[in-house]
Amino acid sequence: MTETRVRIAPSPSGNLHVGTARTALFNYLYAKKNNGKFILRIEDTDAERTSQEYIDNIFDSLKALGLNWDEGPDVGGEYGPYTQSERFDLYPKYAQILLEKGFAYECYCTPEELEAEKELATQNKQAYVYSKKCENLTDDDKAKLKAEGRLPAIRFSISKAQKAFHENNILAFDDMVKGNLQQDTDLIGDFVIMKSNGTPTYNFAVVIDDMLMKISHIIRGEDHISNTFKQILIYEALGAEVPRFGHLGMILAPDRSKLSKRHGATAVSEFVEKGYLTDALVNFVALLGWSPSDSEEIKTVDEIAQDFEISKISSSNSIFEYDKLNWMNGQYIKKMPVEELYDYILPFLKKYDISKYTKAQLLRLIEITREPLTILSEIEYDAQYFFEKPDLTEVQEILDTEVSKNVLSYVLDVINSWGFDSEEKIHDDLAQLREHFKAQGIKPKETMWALRSALTGRTRGADMAALVCLLGKDEIIERIKKVL
Repeated sequence: MTETRVRIAPSPSGNLHVGTARTALFNYLYAKKNNGKFILRIEDTDAERTSQEYIDNIFDSLKALGLNWDEGPDVGGEYGPYTQSERFDLYPKYAQILLEKGFAYECYCTPEELEAEKELATQNKQAYVYSKKCENLTDDDKAKLKAEGRLPAIRFSISKAQKAFHENNILAFDDMVKGNLQQDTDLIGDFVIMKSNGTPTYNFAVVIDDMLMKISHIIRGEDHISNTFKQILIYEALGAEVPRFGHLGMILAPDRSKLSKRHGATAVSEFVEKGYLTDALVNFVALLGWSPSDSEEIKTVDEIAQDFEISKISSSNSIFEYDKLNWMNGQYIKKMPVEELYDYILPFLKKYDISKYTKAQLLRLIEITREPLTILSEIEYDAQYFFEKPDLTEVQEILDTEVSKNVLSYVLDVINSWGFDSEEKIHDDLAQLREHFKAQGIKPKETMWALRSALTGRTRGADMAALVCLLGKDEIIERIKKVL
């Protein structure tokens, strides 16, 4: 039985997009489910659009998501990605094989000549297909063109490959996600596989790389379907085994348009910077087009891999619902051990002087403020009053009442008796405070509103006993006196 080998092959022309991350995840899950190998290959044949910054971002984002690849060049004791630009010496050899087999030919057409062909097709309201004018050039023809200083590109002959391996002009394959797909190859046209400068084109390089890396299954976006027909014919022309293909639907924004930055973050690194936990992001992305068999949505990567079936992936487009991602991220924040959450949250508190608290106090601060968080960056606002004097504008109406003034004045009278060495004691002190005013006909809620408003500038928030302990007596006295 052939070993399952899958790959993710992003182009480093931008940061790792969440759509590419979803493709990487599905490849990773398929490999894990089938005891196979997951491979990373950087497709950087387009030198003008390639950036080392983007390569590093792809590398770091996949690792942050836990999508570690299984093989590649050794880089300091770990696997680096395969890089297409470091394999340029491989492609001419296979182009020559196709030339010798008669499945490719030299093309001397200039950009101006090709543009004229396209313009004519447009005028005739026809889809452009290359005229094949160079397919049957004689040696003398080629010699004359070379004498003019023309360097040939190499084109793949669609018609010859189709006739050699198929009964008619219809090429079909069974897609693992979308089922039977087919194409009239007369509509494709002969395409360039090697440019005149010796650089391989995408459709050629990707076949050679996948063939040499023995990739058994290619799972990628549906925008590659048109490429797949070309690639299948190249595999067949080289006498190579054709891998299985599976094409994933698009990820759309909530308004059903193409997901873009105007909808919010789209790159994995942007999500991390905003305070999304990578485990939550992976969990959410896995549900874009795939559903767990038990309908339980919160799952670890290992649990998802055990349940993953590529045949259960929807062939339709998926909607990227930011609200659902926020909800899911909030669930992960609530469930994560506070000691682990501490390392993730600390960067989002860097604008404050955290040295005023011990690590134990910071752990407690995080514990009592994380409940409403949907993204980690929200801690900057939710914990603000622990580090800065509160803005009382929104609660001034509450603080101006006689009830509030009486409550705060009374707190100043009794605060020296409060047990600041333990939350349990403060809890009892606050209970006595409520009972004191309840006896005067004041609702406990009003009593607590007065104290919370003075200390935080808000009417809701962290547990009051913990809040009081963390702020400490001196700070509380100072804040209440400012109000009064």
